[in-house]
Amino acid sequence: MTLRAGGVGRHFLTQCSRLLPKFPNAALVLISRSNRSLRVPTFSHALSLSTWEKDLAASSDPAISPSEAVDYLSSAPGKCILVDNTSNQAIAASYPDFLKKGISVVTPNKKAFSSDLKLWQSIFESAYPSHPQGGLVYHESSVGAGLPIISTLKDLVETGDEVQKVEGVFSGTMSFLFNNFAPVEGKGGKWSDEVKKAKDAGYTEPDPRDDLNGADVARKLVILGRIVGLQIESTSAFPVQSLIPKELESCGSGDEFMENLPAHDDEMAKVKSEAETKGKVVRFVGSIDVASKKVQVGLRDFDKGHPIAGLKGSDNIISFYTKRYGQNPLIVQGAGAGGEVTAMGVTADLIKVIQRIS
Repeated sequence: MTLRAGGVGRHFLTQCSRLLPKFPNAALVLISRSNRSLRVPTFSHALSLSTWEKDLAASSDPAISPSEAVDYLSSAPGKCILVDNTSNQAIAASYPDFLKKGISVVTPNKKAFSSDLKLWQSIFESAYPSHPQGGLVYHESSVGAGLPIISTLKDLVETGDEVQKVEGVFSGTMSFLFNNFAPVEGKGGKWSDEVKKAKDAGYTEPDPRDDLNGADVARKLVILGRIVGLQIESTSAFPVQSLIPKELESCGSGDEFMENLPAHDDEMAKVKSEAETKGKVVRFVGSIDVASKKVQVGLRDFDKGHPIAGLKGSDNIISFYTKRYGQNPLIVQGAGAGGEVTAMGVTADLIKVIQRIS
């Protein structure tokens, strides 16, 4: 079953059309969008991965609620996997209900793993192996799209390495902005111009404030912090620097925000200039110091030779400093945003679950 078939969901289903023939016992039985759904009533056949979009558009069935989805999948003759490609909090809150019924969950939904700590605990208490009959949980794409960030960190933790610090650029949007605003070679455009370029290129949300407030990076750090064992209650438990000028926080729309942003270019130009006078460049980063339990999100200056300073395009880079790796961190770098690469992470997780439950 897949929830949401637009954006990442569409890329995911395209990838599934090439994947599922390799797994003859796997079948798509339900697709749901916010306004309608398509399902196989008696599990007698599979939905078509070549005509699903046309079939869904022709369906008169309303969207399926989380509780209805639990009941439907629980009645299936075999093991089921929920693929949730939404960012819906209500669906995220229902994961324990799916897992307790033995339904595995694959998702890029950050809200499930970065909101209330009690939900995080409930999800993993309801999943295998904590719950012997529980489903599996895979959420690689909730941090870094298709990059192997969560799996790498889990491998380090589960093999007994001592993770000391996690640091990096966790936002493709922020990476694109600062790589163009404050490039290593100098110059760069005005802040408002670079935000407009990023918006026009599709790197920001329709309202860029949803990226500039730092909340997306904060959610990713909550997830990674919890994996290394920190009991982080929520994103409000640590400082998160917002790049939204206070005067523009109350703008009624993204367009209004963009219209007024040029008046604040001097503020960001000063930040860039101060870094340049030290021979450095400014970047928007997140960091977790495990020993001190200190988590931070915001602007920092880096030497021009530092890997974070030398990023290109919208790449993410995450450095894992551990006891085994010493002063040379384990680094994961690559595209950290985009529908296709995010869907790739979801698809890869689906393959892992299929292989484990087969």
